[in-house]
Amino acid sequence: MAVNEFSRSVDMGIRLSKRVYYGKDSPSPSRSAPKPPSMEKSLSTSSSASSIRMPQNHHPTSPMAYAVINEPLFVENPDIRSYQPYIYGRCDPPALIPLHMVGVTMEVDCYLDTAFVTVSGVWRLHCVSSTTLCDCRIAIPMGEQGLVLGVEVDTTTRSYFTQLITPEDEKNDIERETKKDGFLMKGNTYTFQISQVEGGSNIHVNARFSQKLLYQDHNFCLIVPFTFPPHVFPVFKKDYSCTEKILLNVNSGSCTSITCNNASHPLKELNRQAGQFAFLYEAGVIKWSSQDFYFSYSVCSNEIFGGMLLQPPSLHDYDQRDMFCFYLFPGNNQNIKPFRKEVVFVIDISGSMRDDPLEKTKDEIIGSLWKLNEGDSFNIIASNENIKSFSSSLNLVTQGMITTAIEWMNTNLIANGGTNLMLPLKQAIDMVGRTSDSIPFIFLITDGSVEDEREICNMVKGHIVDGELNSPRICTFGIGSYCNQYFLQMLANIGRGHYDSAYDVDLISIRIRQLIDNATSPLFSNVTLDALQNLESYEIFPFRIPDLLSESPLIVSGRFKGSFPDIVEARGLLADLSTHVIDVKVSKANDMPLEMVCARREVGILTAQAWLDQNTELEEKVSKMSLQRGVPCEYTRMILVQHDNLKQAIKSDPPDEKYTKLKNEKITYLMNLNFGFGNLIATVENLPPRNEELKLSGPPGKVVQAASSCWIMFVDRFCCRCMIQACSKINSQCSIAMTQLCAALACFPCAECCCEMCYSCAEMCLCLFM
Repeated sequence: MAVNEFSRSVDMGIRLSKRVYYGKDSPSPSRSAPKPPSMEKSLSTSSSASSIRMPQNHHPTSPMAYAVINEPLFVENPDIRSYQPYIYGRCDPPALIPLHMVGVTMEVDCYLDTAFVTVSGVWRLHCVSSTTLCDCRIAIPMGEQGLVLGVEVDTTTRSYFTQLITPEDEKNDIERETKKDGFLMKGNTYTFQISQVEGGSNIHVNARFSQKLLYQDHNFCLIVPFTFPPHVFPVFKKDYSCTEKILLNVNSGSCTSITCNNASHPLKELNRQAGQFAFLYEAGVIKWSSQDFYFSYSVCSNEIFGGMLLQPPSLHDYDQRDMFCFYLFPGNNQNIKPFRKEVVFVIDISGSMRDDPLEKTKDEIIGSLWKLNEGDSFNIIASNENIKSFSSSLNLVTQGMITTAIEWMNTNLIANGGTNLMLPLKQAIDMVGRTSDSIPFIFLITDGSVEDEREICNMVKGHIVDGELNSPRICTFGIGSYCNQYFLQMLANIGRGHYDSAYDVDLISIRIRQLIDNATSPLFSNVTLDALQNLESYEIFPFRIPDLLSESPLIVSGRFKGSFPDIVEARGLLADLSTHVIDVKVSKANDMPLEMVCARREVGILTAQAWLDQNTELEEKVSKMSLQRGVPCEYTRMILVQHDNLKQAIKSDPPDEKYTKLKNEKITYLMNLNFGFGNLIATVENLPPRNEELKLSGPPGKVVQAASSCWIMFVDRFCCRCMIQACSKINSQCSIAMTQLCAALACFPCAECCCEMCYSCAEMCLCLFM
């Protein structure tokens, strides 16, 4: 679903929640439901009905649960009958009322650059009468590169849990009807629905997900969404506190001492060892956390340092080879000389890149040009059916040359036509690498897929020379969900570069900036591990070791047969082209689930390789790895299994549900957990980039939508003193006109002429009543 639709549904739900009566001794209403945002009319926009009121952004910034309201008349306090006025009509799409949360616990385990987060929360369905069953929607916002690993939900009558299955399992039940649910909003918030919860009962949710630690200013930074809106704190007749708890465990993977720098919440140290520590925050609160959980730490070293972690496989591991994980950290040395760089930007200017995608891309490329150093060189290539080059060769960085390039971009980078990637990439590769004292970088930015992606990968393979400094580093960036993320990832792996993406247009700028800034700051190039050659056999991910960057640690993993020495030499080049050797200590990863830490990286790399080779055996290997480690992939499906604990008090037959072999279990297929392999049809049709998301409901009828909107907003204002204040400001002529209009609409309830204007009229009236 669109984020605006979600926000509008929550906004409507918050207004509906004002119907809930908490009794005479209840605290001020501001605690139970927020006041609508203030609205000020602008003289320049007063003529536009759509500009009178902009919907407030209600995108979840913490774990949330919502009541899905189709029938407004069911909104009621399950404990106290309030006898609110009857509301006609339906909410389509359904309104989402944020539920009161009565407790939350978050446990975070950090290993190397990966964090595993488990959030346990309890919500009460406080806004539906106790004799009514109501569907509820759960939202799980995640941090950097978040991925849902599993969910468990318990209600009074039902329990839910997630499970990964293979396509073969799916085929066994092909004759039965299936239900699909779940969608990803803004690339970082996963939401799904549970059915038929009793009014007044509690919902227990346990969600697990993984995310990446950011590396900023030589610090590892953890940011987990934990900002709760004030209206989700329960309403009590007397002052009462709820428990908020955070448990943090950090294992840096190194025996080097680590320093804790900043924390958003007051943490108490529980345990500390070399390279490890544990913290706890627990408090009784009268309002939930109003800021995200932030924590940063640094590994104390001025120079580049690293380690090699080894771990035997588990008894049930399908791959009985030993595991290894090699890492290098940049250190805190600020005086390292930068490499000379050759930078070529290859920009897709097809018609689908029109407006924000292309404009944001141009802005970030312009910013990156000004960050290049003296002695660096650059060029810009734009492509659709045709190819436009700023210059036929690389240009040395000067202020005048950058200014000329900006003028050229503003004139020539116009989005139109189709997508072509092969020819501009060939031209870029032929343009770089002619000197032996600089590192070439090629940045490919696109929002679409092309038919010859495998041919492009094979072409790039033929131009890559292992171990050479002047072999181009290819960095790729995908916009939206129509590009083939595994093609872009494979290109980056082949070229020892880096890959990133933005599923939401609002994230394009920051993610392109991070990619370019990180990729163009190498510290240690052409990294090799001599000890690998002395093993009986090994498999490494990625198969080409990338450079160590100043703003990102280098982590590679794999499987091996044989034995490593106690010290491994990591060999590479510094910016002065001298060979540098780093002694890396080999140790056992006793307190770290190494297979889980490396799981997502390895699954992604192997999926890209399986796509390139069209190898079914490799696909099966990825599927086994996904099932064993609990990480979703393209060759498995995550399902939500529903188990009925008790016989339902109210007969219900929800549609689109699939029964398993057990009669009291049903399953739902969760969508949008993986990237997919692109969309050629959408690319050919030049559809603008977007994340394919499910709708809360089907397309509503105009009369139903208009009637429900007007009635809800009218009754919401009619039942409060705002209505009296509004009426006092209306003159007699306006009152007569409104009375006549209402009488006319009452005589002709099906008149189509009011359908198009109904929502705008409701918005206008809302502004008047405010």
